[in-house]
Amino acid sequence: MTAPCQSPVEIVRLFLKDMERLDYDSALKWVSDSCEYVNPPPLPVVHGPAGIRGVLEPFFAPTLENEFKLLREAVSGPLVFLERLDRHRLADKWVELPVTGVFEVHDGKITYWRDYFDAATILSQWPAG
Repeated sequence: MTAPCQSPVEIVRLFLKDMERLDYDSALKWVSDSCEYVNPPPLPVVHGPAGIRGVLEPFFAPTLENEFKLLREAVSGPLVFLERLDRHRLADKWVELPVTGVFEVHDGKITYWRDYFDAATILSQWPAG
């Protein structure tokens, strides 16, 4: 899955590309079994690929297309900070969410992922369900 030349930022970019396509199987191969995934409340903190999939797959069920625009990045060893504009196409509109993500990568796997965003911004635009 990973080659020695893949840096932490390259791994995170590959993960996000897979997530853009809603390819959970491919994306979650980049995630360690013990990865901690943290979002703002009311979303729960979860662990590992199954926990991440359990949060994201139902939430993104109404999504027809994703686009994660990487605006800025900073890297320090295993830490990757990304400022993004996450765009999600629903049946009748595009929903946009400014996000800052913090990732930690060890041995070619994402071991920590925390996204910072205003939950009210996305929840006010998202279909109820």
